[in-house]
Parts: sequence; structure tokens; C-alpha cells
Amino acid sequence: MRRTWTKSAAWLVLATGTAGVLGGCSSEPAPSAAQSGDGTDTVELAEFPDRPYWGDTHLHTDNSIDAFGFGVRLGPEDALRFARGEEVTATTGAQAQLARPLDFLVIADHSDGLGATRRLYDAPRWYVEWVIGDETVLRWYDMMHEGPEGSQRAIAELITAAANGTLPESFSDPETAREGTQDIWSTQLGLLDRYNEPGTFTAFAGFEWTAMPDGNNLHRVVMFRDGSDRTSQTLPFPGINTAAEQLWDYMAAYEAATGGNALAIPHNSNVSNGLMFEMAMPDGSPMTAEYAAKRAAAEPVIEVTQIKGDSETHPFLSPNDEMAGFGVAGWELGNLPLTAKSEPEMFAGSYARSALLRGLSLEQQLGVNPYAFGMIGATDSHTALATGDEDNFWGKHTGNEPSYQGRAMQPQNLGTRQGRFGWHYLAGGYAAAWARGNTRAEIFDAFARREVYATTGPRMSVRVFGGFDFTPQDWDGDWVRAGYTRGVPMGGELADQGKAPSFLISALKDPDGANLDRVQVVKGWIDSSGETQERVYDVVWSDMDSRRRTATGLTPVGDTVNRDDATYTNSIGAAELRTTWTDPDYTPGTSAFYYVRVLEIPTPRWPLFDAVRFGFELTGEAMENAVAQERAYTSPIWVKRKSAEGS
Repeated sequence: MRRTWTKSAAWLVLATGTAGVLGGCSSEPAPSAAQSGDGTDTVELAEFPDRPYWGDTHLHTDNSIDAFGFGVRLGPEDALRFARGEEVTATTGAQAQLARPLDFLVIADHSDGLGATRRLYDAPRWYVEWVIGDETVLRWYDMMHEGPEGSQRAIAELITAAANGTLPESFSDPETAREGTQDIWSTQLGLLDRYNEPGTFTAFAGFEWTAMPDGNNLHRVVMFRDGSDRTSQTLPFPGINTAAEQLWDYMAAYEAATGGNALAIPHNSNVSNGLMFEMAMPDGSPMTAEYAAKRAAAEPVIEVTQIKGDSETHPFLSPNDEMAGFGVAGWELGNLPLTAKSEPEMFAGSYARSALLRGLSLEQQLGVNPYAFGMIGATDSHTALATGDEDNFWGKHTGNEPSYQGRAMQPQNLGTRQGRFGWHYLAGGYAAAWARGNTRAEIFDAFARREVYATTGPRMSVRVFGGFDFTPQDWDGDWVRAGYTRGVPMGGELADQGKAPSFLISALKDPDGANLDRVQVVKGWIDSSGETQERVYDVVWSDMDSRRRTATGLTPVGDTVNRDDATYTNSIGAAELRTTWTDPDYTPGTSAFYYVRVLEIPTPRWPLFDAVRFGFELTGEAMENAVAQERAYTSPIWVKRKSAEGS
């Protein structure tokens, strides 16, 4: 005789049982007050931000409903250990370790269905059959226990059911989901505090809000400044059937109720089919100043590069930019599941540079710029392994970890299985934050003021200050102090003074990586006729005595990559590049932005490392993309024209 349990009660018992496995039996000491707070007054701080701190703000573990279904069996603690530099055993059995630890990490599991597939997998079969009593759920349970392929089929069925509105009650009941989320969230917050070590490693609370109308990606990562004393007072906000403005309201309510702080980071605008950076409201009506201000306050930075491609710009949008094609192959075809193809007229709403230009236009109309964002990189790895290194790429998900030796050539699109292949994945990206110390408060505040930058993986050190009186002589003294006292750092704003802005720009190679090819300034502005314009300036480059600008651009730096063994040499390029640059095309009264792009010399990408390691041949198209110039993008500096009242 079957016991009569409600579905919610059954799932709650399963959830609390899982919590015991995850953290209830830990013998670790309780976190200290320094670990469980935001880090204020826990470490000695520099006078000015003194170094870039490196991290990943977008990592998934087995608590994400899709990551677990794809096969990952590493949880939040494995993710934290790996990010701190410890060796862990990957899901597929190989040993994984970073060559250099990260300084901070945001575990950003999907808020929808948090831990649902893991809870199902961990349950005894008799419990699923007898207590939950749903044939579909039991079939998914059995498929997940068949192995990786069965698990991937189960998650595909689950995603289809969610899209069709036919999820079993135990997965679709809101109160049931809340109970399971509360359990996992509380356990994870304690774990984050335990691994948080001010001055050494920062563990942030966060989640991914996963709205995807008609397959068009509008996802955001939410990142909290606070420790568990505040984050325990909220739960991750669901993405299904909610809008971005509701997410911003949730964040504002959290801040008002707790005194804490949160920010949202949009990502993968490149697969949004133009919806991420629209000129209008989501319903098509004219954008309002209130909406623009709310978005600008909630989203100070965006994730411009990650495993699923690069979102800086597209050759269609920037035809005069010879470096505009990085990371667009495959991803330019359509939205995330490729249920709708992309058309060129959509691109302006999908890429960061065009969004920055749109922001200038909207500011002229509304008095507020909704797209005044800084830029970071991240991985979006679903393996619990936060690595953006080409020679240490652990895949987008467990189904293309290195143990799958042909992963570079395998179809990867989860919908049609056409159009996108393994080699289209980038190795990932990292976020660099200029901060005075390694604490939650200091790194979060760097994000909030946009003193951050993105790289596609290498850890090059890039710094830029904008002002109106910088000269080459500033390099002879304390140029960092000069930058902060006489100008603004990346992410800052300058009021137009009727003369051309000048910039102190410094770039140092990754100490373990490739030399630098060049440093560029990307400028966007509104001309006298009200039209947006952009231009890329090569401002300093290696071997300036021998390399010249021509009608088609700067003479290439060269290419030392040996395609037979995936090696390169630093016999070309420079270890350091710096310059004082003044805008030669400045027009008084112009609103403009300036960001710096730093390019490395050509180096091997992960598909070439795989081909050499496993002894297979890449296709012609894949081989053409097997060598790239990795790069960094700084947050912009804006020069804002004076208003009519102030002029």
C-alpha cells in the first residue's frame, strides 16, 4: 500500500536529506566573523588600487539543473577548492588543477530548479517510485543512472517539458521549488563563508537569472557584496516567467531590507538576437528615463567574453576594424538554441560596442545612459572548474571535457545539433578587478565603480587613466598617483573641458604568457549631425621602429606558432607597452567613450592543443581558427558634454 504524501512534502524530505549529505555532517570549524562578513576592516588596504585581482564570476556546479543533467558531479566545495588552486578529480576521472589560483569566485548556479536534478539523482530509487510516484520522474531517474549519455537525454526531455509546460508537479510546484532552493542556498552560504579568506581568496554569493524568451538569451549573473548574515535573508530570484525589471526590483528590495548590495551582470548578448541592448522598452514602447536609470544602477558591468563566444563587436558592425572577428564564428548564426537565426539588423542590440554607442544616443534623448557599463570576462563553465586557459580547457560541460578526445569536432548545439561545433567554444575568460585588497567589499566595489576589465584568458595587467593634462613626463614620477588625483581610472567619467582628453595607458604581458602585439584605443562618439561614429586607434605597438601603419592598417606583428606541436615563441612582440595618448580628432562639446583593447601575439587555441595531444586532424575551417590573438578589453572612460544649463 502506497503511503499518501503530498508531492511538496515528499520533495522537501528529499531536499533536507540531500542537505545532510552536502553539509550537515561537516566537521569543519565554523567560519570566523572576518570570513562571514564583507571583509571590511579585516586586511590592510593600499592607498589606491594596487593590483588586478583575477576571478571568475560565472561558474556552474552540480546544483545547476542543466549542468548536473549534462553529467557534472562536482559540487560547490569542489569548485572552491579548484579555484583556490587545489587539485580535484574531474567528473570524467582526470586530475584537474589551475597553474595559478584565482583570487575570487562567484558560483552562479541557475536559480530555476536549483539542485532539482541532483536531488532526484541522489534519492533512493524506492523513494522516487514509492513516495514521489510519477512515472516520468522515475524514467528520468533511471536514465540519469545509466551514465553520461542517459543523463544528457534526461535533461533534454526535462528542458523540452519545461518549454511545453508539461513538467511533473514535483518539478513545477512553486512552493516545492522554494523549499528545495532554501535548503541548498543556506548550505552553500555557509560553505562560501568557510572558504572566504580575506586577503587571500574571496568567495561571493551569487546566482544566474535565466530568462530566455523564445530562445533569445537575456541571462544575468547576480553577485552579492555581503556575507551570510545578509544573503541568508533572501533567496535566488527565478528567471522563468519574470522580466529584467522585476529582477532589478528584487535587488533593490534586498538592499533596502538588509542594508547589503547586489549587482547584475548581463552575459552572452551575442546570442540575444538583438534583445539585450534595445533602443526601446521590452514591449516596444519608447524607453523611459526611469527605466534607463534603473538598468544603469543595477547593471554597472557586462560579461563581454566567455566560452560561448565574444560579444565586443562584429565585422558587420565594425567593417574598418581588422580585429573585429574574434570569437564570433558559430555564435553569430542565431540565438542560444538556434531556434531563430540572426539577421544583420539584430547585431547592434547584441554587441557591446554598439550598445555603448546606443547608450550615448539614449542619453541625449533621456538624460540617462542605460548602457554605461564596464566590461569583464568569465567562463560560464558547467563543469565546476573555473579555467579560462587555452592549454587547460576543461570544456563547457562534462560532455566535452578532455576525456572526449574528438570534442573539438563534435556538434555542440543542443537543439538542432547543427551549426556549432566544439571548436567554436572559446577557452573562456576572466575578470580583473583593480582593488585595494582582496575582500568581498573591495572587489565588489571595483565592479560597482567599473574599475574592471575583461580578458579572453591571459592575465595581462592593463591600466588606463583619463584626464586633460597628462604628458609623457608623468611616467617619470608616481604616474598611478597622478592618474587618480588628476584624472579618472577605467570606468570613470570626465566632464568635457573644451579640450582633447589625454590618457595614460599601460599594458604588461601575462608573466606566464605571450608577448604583446599592440595597444588600441576604441572611441565612440556622436557627431555634429547626431549620428554615432566609432574608430580604432593603434596607439602603441611592439617594434615601432620597423612596423608601420599602411593604408590597410598596422604591419602585422608576425606569427611564430608551430601548428605541428602547438607551440610559439616570444621572439616577437613586447613584454610591456605604454604611452600617453591624446585624442587627435577631438571636437569640443562631443559626448564620447574610450576603451582600451590590448592584443597578444598569435598563440595556439585549445583545439590545436587537443589535435596535437590526441593525434587527430582539424578541418580546414577549424585549423584557420586554431590560432588567435588573445586580448583584453578595459571598461570605458566617458567624456560627457556639459548640459545646456551648465554650459
